[in-house]
Amino acid sequence: MATNFADYKNIWVYAEQRQGKLMNVALELIGEGRRLSRDISEDTKVCALLVGNEIDHLAQECFEYGADEVIMIQDELLANYTTDGYAKVIYDAIVEMKPEIVIYGATHIGRDLAPRVAARCNTGLTADCTRLDIKVSNYIEYNKANTTLNTDTLDPNDPDTGIKQTRPAFGGNLMATIICPRTRPQMSTVRPGVMQKIERMEGATGEIINVKPEISASDIRTKLVEIVKHAKELVSLTDAEIICSGGRGLGDASGFELIKEFADKVGGVVGSSRAAVDAGWIDHSHQVGQTGTTVKPKIYFACGISGAIQHLAGMQTSDIIVAINKDPDAPIFEVADFGIVGDLYKVIPEIIKEWDNAEELHDHAMAK
Repeated sequence: MATNFADYKNIWVYAEQRQGKLMNVALELIGEGRRLSRDISEDTKVCALLVGNEIDHLAQECFEYGADEVIMIQDELLANYTTDGYAKVIYDAIVEMKPEIVIYGATHIGRDLAPRVAARCNTGLTADCTRLDIKVSNYIEYNKANTTLNTDTLDPNDPDTGIKQTRPAFGGNLMATIICPRTRPQMSTVRPGVMQKIERMEGATGEIINVKPEISASDIRTKLVEIVKHAKELVSLTDAEIICSGGRGLGDASGFELIKEFADKVGGVVGSSRAAVDAGWIDHSHQVGQTGTTVKPKIYFACGISGAIQHLAGMQTSDIIVAINKDPDAPIFEVADFGIVGDLYKVIPEIIKEWDNAEELHDHAMAK
């Protein structure tokens, strides 16, 4: 049975929350959903989808970051994330309300949840997108371009305003744009840190749609026994304003002691390339790149990192990139705003020294 596209409208953003706190990627995607909705039509709304229990307080934050509506699904059985529970209630809501587009953050939960919901909806899913655009109807494209397309295949009433989903392919060596022309809703996961949050609109309001889920304990095949937080130091690369990353050029694991000192001095966090992680020098949680974390800090220091395309895919949208490498022909210099050719073990201590001098001058000026 063919899908009637006219039945589907609005953009849903899965507003992922954990223990009653919205994930940063949810706010980024609400802003992106707002942009996309305006590209489709004035009547298209961006709806934040909140699932959990006792999370009413999160609706206001969603409105202030761009949501027109908040779809609230709450139940005691949804207090903690389970694949079965969340997939069921979201699928049921999609069947009832028929969104045109559903976007998830490519977090551990988003990557687990999105394919399950897509499979139940018998629709496609594009994972790890780095860009989303709206495809206007073929007829509109023809009129704008004034090209010599076969007009017999163009329908002036064509309702197709599908989404164009761009993601790295073939190890990051090219960018693929994927469409979902035959089924609805269209679904994408988007990496944290890729999209831009809109400026917060204090006091913004919208409509809250409360959906009572039909769910019972028998729908959930797993039982949550205990939540154990990892004992090791947590790394928040996606939220960091300054990241100091080390790569193969460090020589060995001890080099990260200098990177840690550097990061502490400038108020940043420690990142790494895949080569350093594969060598066992640092934990995967620090990895920046296509197979690690996508980041967008204000300043990104790349220390001893050559600049493989997989790494560049995860950090090249940083506001300022500073590269330190002995090889003047390293690819990292092609994307760097500032490049320092030299031994990082000599360069970084000098930067730390100058940072100390700048702090002393600042303190002295403030004292006056």
